Order: sequence, then structure tokens, then C-alpha cells
Amino acid sequence: MLVDFSVIPIGGGVSLSDEVAKVIRLIDESGLPYKLNPMGTVVEGEWHEIMALIEKCHNLVLADQERVLTSIVIDDRKGKVDMIEKKVESVKKKLGWAPTGA
Repeated sequence: MLVDFSVIPIGGGVSLSDEVAKVIRLIDESGLPYKLNPMGTVVEGEWHEIMALIEKCHNLVLADQERVLTSIVIDDRKGKVDMIEKKVESVKKKLGWAPTGA
């Protein structure tokens, strides 16, 4: 499954990069495939792995903040793996773009 999620501290100021860096470090240490994007992070794995990771990320931010909003979008498709890259490559192929093109 693919999960796109974000953990947003509420009331901690305008810049979130310090909090994001802490969360990404935790995600990286999980060993799960992931891709950071400007509005969140996509992680690929099994339900229990990803949900446990999201809980850790949420609690990490909540430890330093009074309020946290965690948003989760799930794409669960049976029998598919390596979807982080394959979904993007499929769209690029339909557009006629080279696999490494913009």
C-alpha cells in the first residue's frame, strides 16, 4: 500500500522545516521506501508497518507541540509493489516523456 501523510504542528510558527526534518529522519530510519514531496511524504509498505510509523511521527511532533494535525491518504492495491516510482512512470509514459524526464 501507499500512504501519503503529513504531520503539521499547529500554533508553532510559520516555518515547519525543523519539525519536518525530525519526522523525515524517523521515516528514513524505518527502512520503508518513501518519497518526500512539498506537501507531505509518501511511504510504501504493509498496513501495520505504516500505521505504526505514522503514530511514531505524530507522537514525535506532539512531544514538542501543543497541537498536531495528521492527515493520511491511503492507496491500497492488491498485488502491487514498488508503486512510489511506478505510478509516476506510468503517467510519464502516457505523456510520451522519457523515464527520467520532467
